[in-house]
Amino acid sequence: MSTPASTTSESQSDEKPVANISLESITEGENSRGIPTTKFLDDIETFANSFSPPASPELLIGAYSDLYSKFKAYEQQLSQKSATFREKLPEIEKSIALVRHLKKKKEDGGSVVTRYNLADTIYAKAEVDCSQGIVNLWLGANVMLEYTYDEALTLLTSKEILAKKEFKEVSSFEILLDWVDFEIFFSLMRILS
Repeated sequence: MSTPASTTSESQSDEKPVANISLESITEGENSRGIPTTKFLDDIETFANSFSPPASPELLIGAYSDLYSKFKAYEQQLSQKSATFREKLPEIEKSIALVRHLKKKKEDGGSVVTRYNLADTIYAKAEVDCSQGIVNLWLGANVMLEYTYDEALTLLTSKEILAKKEFKEVSSFEILLDWVDFEIFFSLMRILS
């Protein structure tokens, strides 16, 4: 059923203008990593009335809810990076120790007996011939390459140096994570006030 033209034009003229609140309206710049800083508001009513037309409580809650969601995403990203860096270095160090052990066994003319994981709780026993002086390294992204012991040690040592350098950034991630937690709390308080 069609609506008469007069009713349609009346409903369009009854619509009230809505305040335009952007992320810049509720933040004060960014930190060194590009994460916005929540603006401190002494008086929410004065802030709401600073827009033309004045911002409704629902609009303010929506803006701060969006900011809160962004902070939670930053928090998750930083936590993931921190966990990745914490796992990376011990794995590299274990790999270096293993290649050095294999190289020593090659020099001694021996072999290594080991157990390897076939499934979650099933292990098989294997004897590794060290005389060839070759090791396969898993590089990730479904890539495994064959290296001599010396090449593997060179590669792993360079990866270890890089990982240690990156590991120093973990402390800055933790400080940044504390800062993001504060911003989350602050934006949540603005939503609730």
